[in-house]
Amino acid sequence: MPASRFTQTGNYRVRYQQDQTIFATSAEQASLIVGVLLLLALPLLLPKTLLRDVNMIMIFAVAVLGLNVTTGYTGLINIGQAAFMGVGAYATALAATRLNLPFFLAIPLGGVAGALVGTFVGLPSLRLKYLYLAVATLAFQIIFEWLVGHLPVLAQGGAISMPTVQVFGIRDSFLNHNRFWYYLILPVLVGLGLLWRNVLRTRHGRSFIAVRDNDRAAAAMGIHPGRAKLTAFMIGSFYAGIAGGLFAYFQKAVVIEDYGLHTSVQLLAMAIVGGLGSLPGSFLGPLFIVALDRFMGNASEWLGAQNIFPQGVDAATALRPLAFGLSIVLFLMFEPRGLANWWRLVRLYFKKWPYKF
Repeated sequence: MPASRFTQTGNYRVRYQQDQTIFATSAEQASLIVGVLLLLALPLLLPKTLLRDVNMIMIFAVAVLGLNVTTGYTGLINIGQAAFMGVGAYATALAATRLNLPFFLAIPLGGVAGALVGTFVGLPSLRLKYLYLAVATLAFQIIFEWLVGHLPVLAQGGAISMPTVQVFGIRDSFLNHNRFWYYLILPVLVGLGLLWRNVLRTRHGRSFIAVRDNDRAAAAMGIHPGRAKLTAFMIGSFYAGIAGGLFAYFQKAVVIEDYGLHTSVQLLAMAIVGGLGSLPGSFLGPLFIVALDRFMGNASEWLGAQNIFPQGVDAATALRPLAFGLSIVLFLMFEPRGLANWWRLVRLYFKKWPYKF
């Protein structure tokens, strides 16, 4: 038995079932409950503009969770995550507008559509690795954008308006839009985060890691590498499809520009900055990139109003892509394990403070 249920001063696990538990101590369970309560109170404390950014962070976090399954855990480079989001968004839009399904059925349907397409796109991973697989997923991203631009059923890339949602008598409106969707996205994110954590503790999660480290050694141990890769693509694209459905409803419309190559690069950057294969990194990465984009946008406007640069030189608009690219390079050079490693160090410090051993 551990010395205390609230602290962890050693490994007291003697059974395999104990090693599979999500929370090591009661303190971790209590911190999760306190964190959820703080998140529930957050819309009452933040202004509307910041609450919109928080909603965007949570939606991107769902997509990054999926990307961390394929790229972070299984080592399959995926540059088409935004296209999987787009598949989910368009499937959700068609289910909501053509079949008149309610949002709580349309969004899971978008996730299933993303999972089916992701499994098909993952077939080249049975033969391809590394840069070659990255190019294959990039090709899917380009094909997806071309298909959407030429299919009349998808408005040829034009806007597809989403229906207004009503839950327990509360209707989504201009006045409560950000707060309304915050309380709908938050439980989805928490649920998918717990699901992510549990899936990666099963034999599927261990097979993902084994395939990432060495697929031939994994095959020698009885793991089917092809099945593990397709499962990773299926789970990762399911998360992307759910994120796409949420994004469609939150933006009130689906347009192809939201699911282009730029968004795929953004999602990959969020996963790298947050920390590949990490649950906290899946939240910290989107938080960092969205906050950086917001800050540099305000800085660009301020610099543009100061007339610091010579006439004709629009240097202010270059700040956002410059900061975006520079942050990725710096993280790759100095902290390849991402912000999740900083979070791990902070937790380790308080775990040992003041006289733990």
